[in-house]
Amino acid sequence: MIRTTLAVLLGLVVALATMLLLEYLGMSLFPLPPGIRLDNEDDLARLILSASIGKKLWVLAGWTLAAFIGGWVAARVSQRHRTGAALAVGVLIVGGVALNALLLPHPAWMTVAGVLLPLPVAWCAARLATPRGAVVPAG
Repeated sequence: MIRTTLAVLLGLVVALATMLLLEYLGMSLFPLPPGIRLDNEDDLARLILSASIGKKLWVLAGWTLAAFIGGWVAARVSQRHRTGAALAVGVLIVGGVALNALLLPHPAWMTVAGVLLPLPVAWCAARLATPRGAVVPAG
């Protein structure tokens, strides 16, 4: 159980690092408009409302990729509960997306996709992280 807990924590750290890396890359692809401060909630809300569809899709891809990579890492580290560890990372990503959507005005389609995509993607990551022919212990 300790290994699975550590696997989920490591998967979450990797997922967050993935999101931060993609956000950093996104800043070069989609530069901030002049005068926007990222530490100001009103500026962030205006930024999201005025963002292009490409930027919104980029953020959605970041959430989804984070669930995949974090789920894969969690599944690889947790030998006994691979699927559970990956899904736990997916659930944490869903929680982050929901909190983000509560705090900032995202379009409904983006929030719905951000809540629906991480779990099946994390499940797929767990399947890919499980070696072929591996016997998954019960319980």
